[in-house]
Amino acid sequence: MNDEPLGLHETVLLNEAVESLVTDKAGFYVDATFGRGGHSQKIFQLLGDRGRLLAIDKDVVAIETAEALFKKGGNFTISHGSFADIDRYLDELNVVGVNGVLADLGVSSPQLDNADRGFSFMNDGPLDMRMNTQQGVSASQWLASVSIEELTKVLKEYGEEKYPGRIARAIVEEGVKQPITTTLQLAKVVSDANPSWEKSKHPATRTFQAIRIKVNNELGDLEAFLEKSANCLSVGGRLVVISFHSLEDRIVKRFMRDKAKGVTPPPGIPVYEKDIVRNFKLLGKAFKPSDQEVERNVRSRSAVMRVLEKVAND
Repeated sequence: MNDEPLGLHETVLLNEAVESLVTDKAGFYVDATFGRGGHSQKIFQLLGDRGRLLAIDKDVVAIETAEALFKKGGNFTISHGSFADIDRYLDELNVVGVNGVLADLGVSSPQLDNADRGFSFMNDGPLDMRMNTQQGVSASQWLASVSIEELTKVLKEYGEEKYPGRIARAIVEEGVKQPITTTLQLAKVVSDANPSWEKSKHPATRTFQAIRIKVNNELGDLEAFLEKSANCLSVGGRLVVISFHSLEDRIVKRFMRDKAKGVTPPPGIPVYEKDIVRNFKLLGKAFKPSDQEVERNVRSRSAVMRVLEKVAND
């Protein structure tokens, strides 16, 4: 088993997320991003004997953690893979209609803190960045074959990098000289190529984010997950999503807003308000961590939580 310690990081928006999610102690819930089990443990505390919880995670260490924290079978199930396949995992359990789905997006603190995973430039380690180390190509492997044009696009779209072309060229040219295989090696190339460092932000932050998102297909998985999660909700069921950067939050915000607007006819066709089919509603506005939580856990400062509820269409 991996030697990462269990439960040493603080789960962001723990109480707020779980309280928004759990409305029926006998219900079926999904923690779509198990991580190190903070949300799952809190959900399980609120469930009664008939309540059930399915957890999902790409990370092998998350699966090991779940097996250590929960008994196999019974009211808890853990599935290894992407939350984009939530429908398949529910089919395997013969579950039709769930009471709530929770997703805490992005990379977890233990993943960032473990240099061997390659997510962070703070300590040197192999340039991997895969959340599921059993499939796909590592960041190092992807960079070894990427073109300047493709890398520029990834840095611009996924990292919102200010100098995507300049940094992409530096990375590819360095890769021709010698393979880029470690986090500090990549961080130095990016730092040297970045002409304007942002205050209080490492110059490689945006590039690391962009490459990580690309390697793990994070935004594609997120879009698939949102649609499938909404489809699997029972009436009264809730979808709770915590985002940590603007790319994720824009996707979540747009998806929930469109769902709440309902199905409307094409423009130009007259329709009464009462004829618009609405199966979902937003619950409150975007929720952010308190000043006290941010003070305790600086990584929570960018978190945004949004909640969507399925309603009966009378």
